[in-house]
Amino acid sequence: MRALQLRLAAHGVSFGHWTFLRILWIQDGLTQRELSDLAGVMEPTTFSAVKAMESMGFIERRQLAGNRKNMHVFLLPAGRSLEKALVPLAEEVNGVSVQGLSDRSLAIVRKCLLTMIENLAADEAASSDPQVPNVK
Repeated sequence: MRALQLRLAAHGVSFGHWTFLRILWIQDGLTQRELSDLAGVMEPTTFSAVKAMESMGFIERRQLAGNRKNMHVFLLPAGRSLEKALVPLAEEVNGVSVQGLSDRSLAIVRKCLLTMIENLAADEAASSDPQVPNVK
């Protein structure tokens, strides 16, 4: 993570902002709540990051016609253009991280990590209060 953080910093982007930018590059115009859910963070964290990215000129928040309740987050050209500069940095870090691992080892690691993610998602879904883990 630190390896990517250092590379992102050279472009004035924090690791926290990277997470939100990645999501918006795939699906622009999300509500702040949707962005929080996809990033796996609490809404106050998203609010702070969105405000900061807005002041940096990466995104803008606006309401859609007919819906005055939700604020939607849209990339501005500066935020959109970061994709071409930052994605190769992440790919570079990924390449460094797997050096010396065989394809077989990587397949096992990926399978294990996906299972762990699915287990955690199922645990959260089983909890009546998503703020409190389901401890059995």
